Amino acid sequence: MKQKKRMSKLILFFIVVLTMLNIISPITKAEAKEKVYQIATDITFAPFEFQDVSGDFVGIDMDLIAAIAKDQGFKYEMKPLGFNAAVQALESKQVDAVIAGMSITEERQKKFDFSEPYFDSGIIMAVDSDNDTVASYDDLKGQKVAVKTGTEGASFAASIKDEYGFSIVTFDDSANMYEEVRTGNSVAVFDDYPVLAYGIKQGNGLKIVTDKEAGASYGFAVSKGQNTELLEMFNAGLANLKASGEYQEILDKYLETGSEAEEGNGFFGLLKESFPSLLSGLKMTLILTVVSLLIATVLGIIFGLLRIAKNKVLSTIAVIYIDIFRGTPLIVQAFFIYFGIPAALDFRISAVAAGLITLSLNAGAYMAEIVRGGIQSVDKGQMEAARSLGLPYGKAMRKVVLPQAIQLMIPAFINQFVITLKDTSILSIIGINELTQSGKIIIARNLESFQMWLIVGIMYFIVIMILTKVSNVLERRIKNGQA
Repeated sequence: MKQKKRMSKLILFFIVVLTMLNIISPITKAEAKEKVYQIATDITFAPFEFQDVSGDFVGIDMDLIAAIAKDQGFKYEMKPLGFNAAVQALESKQVDAVIAGMSITEERQKKFDFSEPYFDSGIIMAVDSDNDTVASYDDLKGQKVAVKTGTEGASFAASIKDEYGFSIVTFDDSANMYEEVRTGNSVAVFDDYPVLAYGIKQGNGLKIVTDKEAGASYGFAVSKGQNTELLEMFNAGLANLKASGEYQEILDKYLETGSEAEEGNGFFGLLKESFPSLLSGLKMTLILTVVSLLIATVLGIIFGLLRIAKNKVLSTIAVIYIDIFRGTPLIVQAFFIYFGIPAALDFRISAVAAGLITLSLNAGAYMAEIVRGGIQSVDKGQMEAARSLGLPYGKAMRKVVLPQAIQLMIPAFINQFVITLKDTSILSIIGINELTQSGKIIIARNLESFQMWLIVGIMYFIVIMILTKVSNVLERRIKNGQA
């Protein structure tokens, strides 16, 4: 009896503590209005979300969440990550919600709680505007069809591909998917009706050849059992917007009265229009490169020295670190650090911090091998001569071996600098708005993929050439100073 009373008191104590810490008690509406919700979205899903000329993200989803937040009085921060990254960020609880033209499906409802539907979609098929041979599903036999991951179009294409005998090519963004068809690599594209129709209006070079198929509805998603107060506010705000007519005004703004395709303004016009966004992306690229390389250099020196240490334990630790980060793709490391570890340990980390950690650890592994190779390239007699003069091992390494090794390592360091700068483009997959990501976002707006990728390529080339020339001058000065 006494044990039961003690157990009851203990349980009561834990309930009180957990309630005080707000672990088991639901957040109140007043508290919800003080919280700043992190909401993820896509970056290339016009007319639901895309970046305008001024660099602001606009579209049906953007206007809708802004109007609902104003109606319900809550605060939020939008995180444009791309659809796949947004969904994974929600799964790993890196964000509180996703609004990205996300279809409500049975599979997704097992992981997420959805709002009331805010848009009823549909699926259509389109081909290149000059293609007169494909007019129905029957014409797709033996052909390739392009789809975007996570869309109704992708699900529909997968459901009929065996029946009509075509294969599917998957893309992460709409612009590349449309370009796949325009270049003739795939004969058709399946996409959500409003998105494809809007793209055609903007001049994506395609034409619709089938009637609209019934599709699922779009919903606002939160993690299962999480942020229920946010879901309730979204539903209440959506109902208010529909009642006031503001909801229909938002739809009409993009679906009925959307601007016609803009006239191309040429290479230099596009460069002038896009330069601020590209410059911002380049700035992020350089920050990621420089900061990660500074950290990687420290890691490289430490693990490079451990790698050649006589202590077996220290040497093994270095080997394990180097093998892991040299033996796995950078994109897998980025996903693991940004999505995997936070989900397992239940904490949040910013995309930029995750990107820096990923690049630093990856480049550090390669730097360690550069340091090891440089040290081992110095004649062993140098160390033996220094030790015979009475210098301790550490001082002999610092004063005699390392200065010679650094001279040998400089070309490899320069090469690693260039590789790391180019590797930053992979981090667009976790939503970091570096130079490549900036190019993708701009292409989603104007569909000028050839000219935009040419501009991005030229910017990378100029920066890398400047860095290479500066590094070569620095290398010559070091050599001359040691001569």
